[in-house]
Amino acid sequence: MAFNVNDFKGALVGGGARSSLFYVELTTPFAQTLPTSRFMVKAAQIPAATLGQIDVPYFGRQIKVAGNRTFADWTPTIINDESFEIRTAMENWSSRINAYIGNTNTTGSGNPENYKSDATVIQFSQTGNAIKSYKFVGLFPTEVSTIDLSWDAEGVQEFTTTFAYDYWETDSVSSSFTQRIENFVSSEVQTAINRGIAGVTLGQ
Repeated sequence: MAFNVNDFKGALVGGGARSSLFYVELTTPFAQTLPTSRFMVKAAQIPAATLGQIDVPYFGRQIKVAGNRTFADWTPTIINDESFEIRTAMENWSSRINAYIGNTNTTGSGNPENYKSDATVIQFSQTGNAIKSYKFVGLFPTEVSTIDLSWDAEGVQEFTTTFAYDYWETDSVSSSFTQRIENFVSSEVQTAINRGIAGVTLGQ
């Protein structure tokens, strides 16, 4: 087999997807949107697809059949600005699920739908187009991490929030999701992203 670098270049669509070209849309279930999340969530993950297996024995041998699907926790990293907007929202969300002192749920009832929400990760191409999206459904915070303080520290504060969720969906496995995500990305956001990407030197 002959090896030709031009074949590889032709197969690498768009020069490869870039890990830095994304943003996260995050909301709480209490009628509170967090528009700054698209700027303050500096790191996140495209979720794994994990399908379990069941070993079935027969005469000293085993065959493997598909088991149940599981969804690992999702842990984005969030920049903390001086408004503490997202940090406070995460703390309040957690507190309403189970109060810090009273050990009570203050969401109106114990129904999980009262404290669950959704979040979306959107991947962009180098030309600023939304090319892939993942929606986390039935999401709620299980841990809001510490923020380390130190007199000799420099830099902007960051923290993580760990979320459990019911399942995720994406445009490749849910046909109706494609149109919803196209409507989700507003023209104003698209323009802002295009302006930002215009200053990026490709190949860096």
